[in-house]
Amino acid sequence: MKLFSNRKRPVHLGPYPLERLPRVADPSDVPPSMRGKHGASWPRPIEARKRGLQSAAHAFERYVQLYDGQRTGEVSEPAPIPADPTERANNLKAGLYFLDADMAGCGLVPDDAWTTVPDDALPDGGPHQFAVVTLIAHTRDIEGTQPGDEWIDGTRQVNANVRAAELAVITASFIRALGFNATAHTPSASDVDIDRVALQAGLVEVRRGELRAPYLSGGFALSVVTTDMAIAPDAPLAERGLLDRLRSTSGPHWLLGFGGTRAGFGRLNGDHRPLPMGRYPMEKIDRVDDPTTLIIDEEVERVPVRGGGFPRAAHGDMGPKFAEDVKVFAYKTPQAQSYIGPMDAMVPHQDGPLAEAVEPSATNPTHNSDALKALAYHLGGDMVGVCEVPNYAWYSHDKRGDVIDPYHKNAIVILLDQGYETMEGASGDDWVSGAQSMRAYMRGAQIAGILAEHIRSLGFGARSHSNRESDVLHIPLVLAAGLGEMSRIGELVLNPFVGPRFKSVVVTTDMPITPDKHVDFGLQDFCNKCTKCARECPCAAIPFGDKIMFNGYETWKPDVEKCTKYRLGNLKGAACGRCMKTCPYNIEGVLSERAVLWAAIKLPFTRAWIAKLDDRVGNGSINPIKKWWWDLEWRDGKTIVPERGTNARGLDLDGGRVAAKQKVALYPPDVLPAGDNVGVPVKLMRKEAIERGRLAERPAAARRRVSSTCSSSEHV
Repeated sequence: MKLFSNRKRPVHLGPYPLERLPRVADPSDVPPSMRGKHGASWPRPIEARKRGLQSAAHAFERYVQLYDGQRTGEVSEPAPIPADPTERANNLKAGLYFLDADMAGCGLVPDDAWTTVPDDALPDGGPHQFAVVTLIAHTRDIEGTQPGDEWIDGTRQVNANVRAAELAVITASFIRALGFNATAHTPSASDVDIDRVALQAGLVEVRRGELRAPYLSGGFALSVVTTDMAIAPDAPLAERGLLDRLRSTSGPHWLLGFGGTRAGFGRLNGDHRPLPMGRYPMEKIDRVDDPTTLIIDEEVERVPVRGGGFPRAAHGDMGPKFAEDVKVFAYKTPQAQSYIGPMDAMVPHQDGPLAEAVEPSATNPTHNSDALKALAYHLGGDMVGVCEVPNYAWYSHDKRGDVIDPYHKNAIVILLDQGYETMEGASGDDWVSGAQSMRAYMRGAQIAGILAEHIRSLGFGARSHSNRESDVLHIPLVLAAGLGEMSRIGELVLNPFVGPRFKSVVVTTDMPITPDKHVDFGLQDFCNKCTKCARECPCAAIPFGDKIMFNGYETWKPDVEKCTKYRLGNLKGAACGRCMKTCPYNIEGVLSERAVLWAAIKLPFTRAWIAKLDDRVGNGSINPIKKWWWDLEWRDGKTIVPERGTNARGLDLDGGRVAAKQKVALYPPDVLPAGDNVGVPVKLMRKEAIERGRLAERPAAARRRVSSTCSSSEHV
């Protein structure tokens, strides 16, 4: 739990107060530890625990190779970005923090740091002069024995290495999309002495003969991007005596997280919590046997991938314009472009061969559930749950039109936070929106891929389901795994701690697990009293009215056609996440917000007041301090200034005026294109769809109907 908000802390400063540390005056000066010691190298802190027999270390290998194979690439035309080196450096560092770097810095590349100089690092006859450095810390290690230790022990370094490589490859790709040469140098494939460059950039220091990172007690991984883009370098850290180090890493400002930094007192960050529980106290949320919304299992029909909003647009159902828009809508920025390579490269590894025999130690369902959660958190998941897969959660046909026969019984569901800080600086439907989604989808694909690979090595079938390729619908599984309740946003489950601000990834498996129960934190009543997402929706796709029954389940059903068309055709941004941005549950998680969250859960009479309070305090407004990205568009293979400008919406407090005339169109399974209809457009009949929305059954009527049917059956 955070005591102090980071709302006034610029994103490029990151979670650790590196700006408080003394540095040498000249960024080109040799770091104190290097003076007179050319070619010197120092050991780093290592993992305390040794690799066990069931270690998941093997599962990281293909992802190491994946990133090492994407270190270089083509350079685009020069982009219209600021010439100020400091603004450029701040943008790159903020971009790394957006990708969850623990620390980031910029620096000069000393001549003696090059071990080999690749051809692409030789613009104008000389090597790259500038560097961007990323540091990823080892994940936490709780004392004692924890479920999942047998899989996690010995993987903290390789896990950090993969993450560091990921961020280097993405950053280098982004720089090349801006028109500058850039090469990624990973922990396993580098043309520079990474430690030397990190010392020059002031990201690490030498203490007692060991390479250490300020504020960290444990190990870490480093990666570097070298480039010819002129950026303002950070200076090397100055030598600090014992007293200076104690002041900077033991004072009350650091220990309590004053100014919005990560707190030095680990309990405030959840460092003490058992690994399978994660950092969020989901165990404090009431668990119930049934979901808080009605689902009539036998009435829920399976649907094909072809029936989704984006696939329908891609097949021409919404006309030729949207068929073209769907190809680029989420990747309309140079940032989002940098995720395409890794995401595509992961798809072939979503499934794979099984070990010949089942590992005897992995047959206890309860232990498996805890161990799977621990490993998923270790890999970078923000929230994890496990469940059985309802039959209706399987698509009926895949994107190629082939029939899907359900093949696994259970699922691990992982949520990836899209990032509070960036959401604070955005409108929700501006030029960073697509990157927010794709960044979470990409990280999720990596986590699920490694997790599934390890499960298969234990002798159980497992397949990851990413946004790129999935045989299951994620929303029913997020609900079934006890990670939230259905919300007014409609086709979105809302979590009590990160609200709707997440993307999901799923691993299905036949490994035995003990399912989590559903949760009840009063959201149905809260959403009934709050219509903020409906009011703020740019295309009026979220209903103001009551819930209905749709395909056998109770929901505030959004107008999927309107939503899809706006996200695809948004001319002043990439995609849309306006509903996530403005939801009262989109919170930072500081102590004061947790108190309000407690009231919303435990005191029903406060909910209407809290919904109004959210507007009064301006939640959902744009925080200019958090605006770190450049508003740029990627078009025809180059980066340009958006012709139509940028959405910069404030709160629309009068937006409820559209409620009375709102008409929601419904497209139930019986009017969707056939699952094997690949390539033939099926026009959306909106007039008929609106009439279906008007006549839709209400949940109360469905409950009476089901109750009557059950009574008749019992009587017979």
